[in-house]
Amino acid sequence: MTELPIPNQYLFVFGLRRQDEPFHISHYLCIESCFRVNRPDRILFFYEHEPWGPWWELVKPRLSLVRIAPNPRSYGIRYGWRNRGCRRYRYAHVADFVRLEKLQEFGGIYADIDTLFVHPPHLELRTKPFVLGRENNIVCQTNGRMLPSLCNALIMSRPHAEFGWRWLEAMPQAFDGSWSNHSTILPQRLSLEIPHALHIEPPRTFYPYMWTREDLYTLLEGCQRDTTSISSIHLWSHLWWASDRRDFSSFHQGLMTESHIRQVDTTFNLLARPFLP
Repeated sequence: MTELPIPNQYLFVFGLRRQDEPFHISHYLCIESCFRVNRPDRILFFYEHEPWGPWWELVKPRLSLVRIAPNPRSYGIRYGWRNRGCRRYRYAHVADFVRLEKLQEFGGIYADIDTLFVHPPHLELRTKPFVLGRENNIVCQTNGRMLPSLCNALIMSRPHAEFGWRWLEAMPQAFDGSWSNHSTILPQRLSLEIPHALHIEPPRTFYPYMWTREDLYTLLEGCQRDTTSISSIHLWSHLWWASDRRDFSSFHQGLMTESHIRQVDTTFNLLARPFLP
């Protein structure tokens, strides 16, 4: 078969801060589902601090490990008086840059570690130069306006893609410490400037359940069985991970255990269950 421009390899970026807790079962399920669903040629795992724990040891043989030591200042990541409160998210901001840098170098499919793979992406997508998925409009943290957004939790790219290069080039100036300006609003703006360099997938392909309270309930506590047109599911775990955070979901990472996944029928559990050991 003719080799496609976007190689069948997956890239993950993790461990850009010290790992104080063992590798979570949801992260294991991300990689295991990636391996079994997509049958990649390899899975590149970029890390600074290596994960640990039984779930890590179980899935580690699936991975090609690449240790990195990124310097936030080399990406233009700086925190001043106005965005000083965002400094605690430095590791996530660095990851926004690293994923694009590694995609430019290697090409392939980048995914956040809170992803569950359901069906392989359509082969046609791998003929495109660069692929992003649409998410719901978001509130701009600078001016409070609702703006269209292209999520960076899953990115497909050929090596040295024009869109990836333009995005990386513009990111330092767009970085303001917020979650989205450089990472999801910027690519939307670029999509209007260089539409030939990007293919945009509808929300259902990569983000069938959005970051709303209703969708998170359906994903984590409800039970929906239709997987038509779904390639992968993003869990938006930063919104519900902590047990004391309840604004988006009453669910939290401590409830996502092996026994819960095996015994309780939810949207996520039914899809994740086949990948348990």
